[in-house]
Amino acid sequence: MYKAVNSKRPVNLDLTTIHFPLPALTSITHRITGVILFVGLIFAFWALGKSLSSPAGFDAVSDALANNFLAKLIAWGLLSALAFHFVAGIKHLLMDADIGVTLEGGVKKAQITVVVSAVLIILAGVWVW
Repeated sequence: MYKAVNSKRPVNLDLTTIHFPLPALTSITHRITGVILFVGLIFAFWALGKSLSSPAGFDAVSDALANNFLAKLIAWGLLSALAFHFVAGIKHLLMDADIGVTLEGGVKKAQITVVVSAVLIILAGVWVW
């Protein structure tokens, strides 16, 4: 009798016990921020449409972004996702151009991605708040 599955494969793969390297984490986060940006377009398009509908709509959106904690949090979240997604996207473009595709280069680019993104996220927070 032949076995169709290799018996050395894990039966239950627990992802919480696996240590992902930093390049993998930045790549996964890049995908997550892409989904956040896609969903966040609902808020962005609503705010744009409302602000362009009339002067009163513009005042309402402007007032919400100036005084409403939730609106500021959403705006900062979208800017943060955009910042990380942009920086990680540049990292992926560099990899596509065969720049730094070694293990050391990948780790270094991932570290640079995290640091530059953190700076941009902090700057976005200062700007929004």
